[in-house]
Amino acid sequence: MPASPLPTFDDVRAASTRLQGHALRTPVMTSRTADEAAGARFFFKCENLQRMGAFKFRGAFNALAQLDAGQRRAGAVTFSSGNHAQAVALAARILGMPALIVMPHDAPAAKLAATRDYGAQVRLYDRHTEDREQIAQSLAAERGMALIPPYDHPHIIAGQGTAALELLQDAGPLDALFVPLGGGGLLSGCALAARALVPECKIFGVEPQAGNDGQQSLREGRIVHINPPRTIADGAQTQHLGEITFAIIRREVQDIHTASDAELAAAMRFFAERMKLVVEPTGCLGFAAARRLGASLAGQRVGVILSGGNVDLPRYAQLLGGAEPAA
Repeated sequence: MPASPLPTFDDVRAASTRLQGHALRTPVMTSRTADEAAGARFFFKCENLQRMGAFKFRGAFNALAQLDAGQRRAGAVTFSSGNHAQAVALAARILGMPALIVMPHDAPAAKLAATRDYGAQVRLYDRHTEDREQIAQSLAAERGMALIPPYDHPHIIAGQGTAALELLQDAGPLDALFVPLGGGGLLSGCALAARALVPECKIFGVEPQAGNDGQQSLREGRIVHINPPRTIADGAQTQHLGEITFAIIRREVQDIHTASDAELAAAMRFFAERMKLVVEPTGCLGFAAARRLGASLAGQRVGVILSGGNVDLPRYAQLLGGAEPAA
């Protein structure tokens, strides 16, 4: 069992109140082309249009806003491949506190630049030879900073759950909900909201085919650790679920699907061509899986979280142009 108490739907609702005036209420968009192809009705929650370009701002602000005055003076430290890094950096700037981010040296250049532009200090590491969590824990201890992990934290999870809360408020009841999965913060938070508001809704996580630790964990009933996966979905290159996120996912999620890099690139092109949306590979995970399931979703109302839109433009152009999606 996780050391921290599991967050509840009440925590998600409290986070929603806390985020008012800070996080954007992102639009829910539809696509006749997507609907006709599957014979279903899709509702896309566009977190690619959130502040700093991803859902991560929700959890980061919700967590940092609950630190006391002394903790804010000392600042926060976290580890992230990019979107949580930017989220903590921006939330810290808004709240007037310092931030230190541990990021992989091969993180997308746009995400590194944006994190620094928001005013955070960045400490680079090699994701294939170094342990980012250990580095962050050491820095937090040395500097007296609050450690705000990217997903395994009750306040992070509650904040992320507000994306599904808004989706259900705007779109109405759903038969199925597809959510990108890395460490599980977004999926577990959205599961809390969906289960409370629409108990019969089937909740699915989707992770990269090359990094299906969540799928293995759900099926084996234990947290499975893997080597850093090589995938274009850089926001989902996590090696394991969290104790808190796994406890919620195991209780609330029907299944976990995967999507290949080729399917993610195809989904990116769909959003660009048909919906005029820039969605990063990780943000396409939910739709890539739902698209492949196709006929099995016929007649259903399907929610899809588009988790982010932060992607280097040269790489984005390559993928849209049909380049081989090498990680």
